Amino acid sequence: MNSIPIGLIAGGGQFPLLFARAAHERGRAVVAAAHVNETDPDLAAEADHLCWVKLGQLGKIINHFKKHGVTEAVFAGAITKTRIFRDVLPDFKGLSLWNKIDARQDDAILRAVAQTLEQEGIRVLASTIYLEHLLFPAGILTRKKPTAGEVEDIRFGWKIAREIGRLDIGQCVVVRERTVLAVEAIEGTDAAIRRGGQLADRRGAVVVKLKKPGQDFRFDLPATGSKTIATLAEAGGRVLAVEAGQSLLFDREAMIAAADRAGIAVVGVREEDGALVW
Repeated sequence: MNSIPIGLIAGGGQFPLLFARAAHERGRAVVAAAHVNETDPDLAAEADHLCWVKLGQLGKIINHFKKHGVTEAVFAGAITKTRIFRDVLPDFKGLSLWNKIDARQDDAILRAVAQTLEQEGIRVLASTIYLEHLLFPAGILTRKKPTAGEVEDIRFGWKIAREIGRLDIGQCVVVRERTVLAVEAIEGTDAAIRRGGQLADRRGAVVVKLKKPGQDFRFDLPATGSKTIATLAEAGGRVLAVEAGQSLLFDREAMIAAADRAGIAVVGVREEDGALVW
């Protein structure tokens, strides 16, 4: 193993597991801080050193990293945002930081945590390090292509999603016939899709998901996968449009196969000179 370990602040989902395996392939030892009730317990078998923390225990994470000589770290995996109201057990350092944050929204919180880590000599790297192949590709990935009307909905939804991202509200919108049905906020993408599908009477909702303007690649990149398609199919949705190269795609083959079975179009979209292309 590389004599310089890498720290992993792990949330939920498969991203932390994938990162740990990729880091090992690059010869890095993995020192992980896993979140109780969020992180997959299987991470214990993938990490060289692991401690479990509650949300807000920043001091415990820093001490764990320093104990094992960590000077570089990444954030990988999502944290259920509503936990900030019911499942936080901050230590002194976490509480001190929390009280200094004016806007308790994603970017503000994560940037403040990253700044504190770097003040402690732990540099925060892009979450995609070693995993660039997971970035969402451009183009139509499925057999089904968006109809002309759905293309207009993608364009419309793109503008709305970019604006809510600028305000640090969320990364996803659900639209139909150029009408906003749902805007993602703290509840997350799947809940927004279900709500939008219900309001569309399960007929033809279009989901647009993209990064926030000025998105920091160190954390909170948009992510989609097979679960997103299952939720969209359940909600009667017809299109998933995602910003290419700026978001993560998990389980690519399984996701595309599920979308093909459900008759859902999946599109990786880029913005070039103010126009959307795929």
